[in-house]
Amino acid sequence: MTSATRAQSSLDLFCDDQLTNPYPGYARLRAQGPAVWMARHQIWAITRHEPVKAVLADPTTFSSHNGVALTKQANEAALAGTVLGTDGPQHRRLRKPLSRQLRPDAVRRLRASIDERAAALVEDHLAQHSPDTPAGIFDAAALAGNLVADTVMDLMGLPQDTRDKLLSTARAMFDLFGPDNQRWKTAMPIAAAMIEFLKDAVSRETVRPNSWMHALYRAADRGEIDEGDVVPLMLAYTTASMDTTIYGLSTTLHLLAAHPKQWTAFRGGLVTADRVFREALRFDAPVQGFGRRVTRNTRLDGVDLAAGDQIWVLYGSANRDERSWGARADDFIVRRKYTADHLAFGHGVHGCAGNHLAEQQAISLLNAVAARCKALEPAGEPQRALNNTLRGMSRVPIKFTLAP
Repeated sequence: MTSATRAQSSLDLFCDDQLTNPYPGYARLRAQGPAVWMARHQIWAITRHEPVKAVLADPTTFSSHNGVALTKQANEAALAGTVLGTDGPQHRRLRKPLSRQLRPDAVRRLRASIDERAAALVEDHLAQHSPDTPAGIFDAAALAGNLVADTVMDLMGLPQDTRDKLLSTARAMFDLFGPDNQRWKTAMPIAAAMIEFLKDAVSRETVRPNSWMHALYRAADRGEIDEGDVVPLMLAYTTASMDTTIYGLSTTLHLLAAHPKQWTAFRGGLVTADRVFREALRFDAPVQGFGRRVTRNTRLDGVDLAAGDQIWVLYGSANRDERSWGARADDFIVRRKYTADHLAFGHGVHGCAGNHLAEQQAISLLNAVAARCKALEPAGEPQRALNNTLRGMSRVPIKFTLAP
């Protein structure tokens, strides 16, 4: 496909209307081709499941270095040298210090404590009575937020006074991955201030012994990473594992409330919580896209890409691709086969390091809600939180009927 005949679109991937309801736009892009030139952003959108997977599996050709974000300033000022913005040996070096803690066997050992925390939080949220949360209604976003923040802050061993700061400003980091729009302009000083705050608040003396942060400092002592890598690594793991999981969990509960047959199938034992969560991630991915930089002239599913081009890998579109998910790709079906093939966690060497922890939190929370609630249904419209990269809701009111 030559530049004269390449598929092109004038769609703004980051405007309010598109972020509010991205899937019709994604469908039009997929119909145009596996890679569509986005004239407004001067990038290629990779739209279909298999091409997206191919890109993520080939970091040599499609590099994270100087390519994850869509602005030069974000790539150079916020991401250069970080675990998100590197490839090859440097990426492996930065990822290694917490690899043991994030392995499936290590996460399984956390299950009892996460189960206990989830059950207690569900009891607390179902029992709340206030003008904002009347009897019989809970906020799934608040419930998910408490579980994830409690779990991640405890594991990281961070000072307690950093919790509110991280929760209130972490989403600004994800706005930085997008183009130089108003969200980006608002986020840049917030993110910069948060980084400076964490540099002052987090140290060897303030983190809990035997925590994940303590492990990062020990890795620095062994020379595996630099001392200056510790706080950026903590920020990358903490922000990535908190907001994406909170959005994924609250979206899952919203979808179960809005689809009573799917809730019945889950609560009736026809499908396990991990499969429900994976289908929700496929259906409405918390991370809709990330950037990559093309390092050499290449052809992707018949489309010629040039060295230096920037691409935007559309996880949200890939997860609705009818070529991989069939005619009912736009339906939420908890008993769908092959839900583990979703790309919401990414794929390849840059795949989400915390995916096993996210799934364990989902299993614990969904099972705790199912144990206490006989029925769920939406209690009004949820509040959508618009972000250049993330997709989720800031408030998800759900009406519940207690189980006997």
